Amino acid sequence: MPDAAMPSPKRDYQTCALIGTGHFLSHFYVLCLPPLFLVWRDEFGVSFAMLGLAVALMSGTTALLQTPVGFLVDRHGARPFLVGGTLLMALSISAMAFVHDFRLILVLAVLSGVGNSVIHPADYAILAGSIRKEFMGRAFALHTFTGNLGFALGPPVIAALLLMMGWRDALLLVGLLGVPVVGAILWQSRILKEQPKKRGEAAKGGARLLTSKPILAFFAFFLLSAMAGSGVSAFLITVLGKLWSTPVAVASLALTGYMAGATAGTLVGGWVADKRGGNLLGFVIALTLVSMGLLLSLGFVPWPEYLLPAVALVAGGCLGASRTPRDVMLKDACPPGEVGKIFGFVSSGLPLGSAITPVPLGFLLDMGHEALVLPVVALLLGLSLLCASGARALSLPARMRMQPAE
Repeated sequence: MPDAAMPSPKRDYQTCALIGTGHFLSHFYVLCLPPLFLVWRDEFGVSFAMLGLAVALMSGTTALLQTPVGFLVDRHGARPFLVGGTLLMALSISAMAFVHDFRLILVLAVLSGVGNSVIHPADYAILAGSIRKEFMGRAFALHTFTGNLGFALGPPVIAALLLMMGWRDALLLVGLLGVPVVGAILWQSRILKEQPKKRGEAAKGGARLLTSKPILAFFAFFLLSAMAGSGVSAFLITVLGKLWSTPVAVASLALTGYMAGATAGTLVGGWVADKRGGNLLGFVIALTLVSMGLLLSLGFVPWPEYLLPAVALVAGGCLGASRTPRDVMLKDACPPGEVGKIFGFVSSGLPLGSAITPVPLGFLLDMGHEALVLPVVALLLGLSLLCASGARALSLPARMRMQPAE
């Protein structure tokens, strides 16, 4: 038993497996609802706007509560919140199987969002305390990878289950998958160590920390990156079709290549972050610039159709590989005992950024300016690099000033 608590490669992988499974479910549950919309529309007689509200409430609740939950995680420890949040998230999805009034679906979506809001602050706080420094980049990469895998598998798994059973049985089944995950976390909780705590009054000054210049710069870095990524995922197919008359099948394959590259790239970025150590900003800048150039080329160069998926794959891979070093840079900027609130706050910029971009880029398309969409995406990535540079420049001296004052 004591050996299990000692830092080791085996414990690193065990911790990543436990944390990653919960992270997979949190992303899986968000996108397991859209495949049910057509069934629910007939079942409950509601509009598509009301159906979309279910997903909006779940995601919005998660984004809104991540920061206050982060304060609680830092003050009281991450493990109880991780267990409770995962269980609430899963049981809320299961409970939808018994609902006959769509308004209760909305209530349960909010409750699932409450549970989901625990995942990021608790996960990163535990990773900061449990993982060896030399494995931290790969741990963050695996965390991101499992979340992306949850997004990718949610719709097809639900669609497949609908072919074999009713929607109620499908939701009950996938919701109850969270129960053994909670059981595994409780069973193996001895290997999940809390983040190092500050000495003295650990909880004071947190709001001042979140509004400090380096943390706001990191928030802007995450926000702008998400805005750019959302623009690509929402409109790459449309832009390629309007600019070059690319067939939908080919453009869809290009988007798939971009998404696959972004997901696999996180693993590469984690490995590089561990091997390089130190200042990762140059690596992030170089990869982002390559991705910017390739994305711009999709709008200005008439690539042969057979090359489009490859170009998009490399663009996504470079961007994905820059994400893990970004997370490591943020972790290194966190004062001891503050990981939960900082990651809760900064990572809330990801869903916010994803929500901001589609509407204005959609207006550009409506006005016939499809040639501007990818340059806007590249501009957002360029601005994110300015924020990254500012965050790096400000974080170390700011951290030195803030720690003694807490």
